[in-house]
Amino acid sequence: MGRVVTLGEIMLRLSTEQGQRLQDSDRFCAHYGGGEANVAISLANYGHRVSFMSKVPEHSLGLAVEKHLRSYGVDTSLLLKGGPRLGTYYMETGIGERAASVIYDRAGSSFAVMDHLEWSLADCFKEVDIFHVSGITPALSENWRWLTKEIMEAAKEAGCQISFDINYRGKLWTQQEAGQALEQLLPLVDICSAGEMDALYLLGIEQAPRSTEDPLIYYYEKMQEKFPNIQTFYSTKRTVHSASANDLQGTLWMNGQYVESPVHQITSIVDRVGGGDAFAGGLLHGILEEMQPQEIIAFATAASALKHTIHGDCNQFNQSEVAGFIASGSGKIIR
Repeated sequence: MGRVVTLGEIMLRLSTEQGQRLQDSDRFCAHYGGGEANVAISLANYGHRVSFMSKVPEHSLGLAVEKHLRSYGVDTSLLLKGGPRLGTYYMETGIGERAASVIYDRAGSSFAVMDHLEWSLADCFKEVDIFHVSGITPALSENWRWLTKEIMEAAKEAGCQISFDINYRGKLWTQQEAGQALEQLLPLVDICSAGEMDALYLLGIEQAPRSTEDPLIYYYEKMQEKFPNIQTFYSTKRTVHSASANDLQGTLWMNGQYVESPVHQITSIVDRVGGGDAFAGGLLHGILEEMQPQEIIAFATAASALKHTIHGDCNQFNQSEVAGFIASGSGKIIR
């Protein structure tokens, strides 16, 4: 099994019950999560050795985060303690035609206000196969833009493959700010989660000609021409029928080969948050296990589909359960 390190902010999520408006709620469901922490948990579930780099306050909420990560087998030796607070966000749960909505309360968090490196990077990446981070981290502050690059450079120097999920959040930074940062970071990346919208609005790729048979292949090709160091791009195609019903398909561009997963028709979504992280975790698992491209994308998309059936941010299925789901088909009883 592989050795992986992920870096990012983990937050407390407070969600309404279905059918409740945020302003009318007098109770919330509490979960801990964040993009890179969710990927770490997925990979630990699949048997990989995973460490999570972050910083949380030294009080009960920080302890709860540590317990949450450890309960899934994630190593917390790189989880720093200190700083003013744990970031929080509130989610009004969607249902039917009403989409979910989010209010962030993360400014000034222990992780976001870091202004220098507090880890010995040479020690962090010894015998590590993959280092994973997302665009959310450099979006947090000016400091985190150069800190992210410095950490990525150290991981690269140590021989890690660099995995980067663009994961653009319009509430954290502008498209122009994101595009400028990506120009600095993507030359260090080996594996990248990026789709059509990222290519068009963040990476400056020209729109595909109308005659293009499959625009996504065009965008993958153009992104690889711009960043030839990246041999693997991946993303999902999602058709949203309602907040409760989506069609989900995974796509993968790997060493010049394009493959797609079967389409998963998810008709009763329990919780969509973390679905993309489960997809990324499944994809990295496939790479670490040296699966064939078609196997990789099938596994990653199945993992994401299963995450939609679970409350909370993180995937809670192991490798054999995902494989069993693929083998049996959705909705069948596994006896």
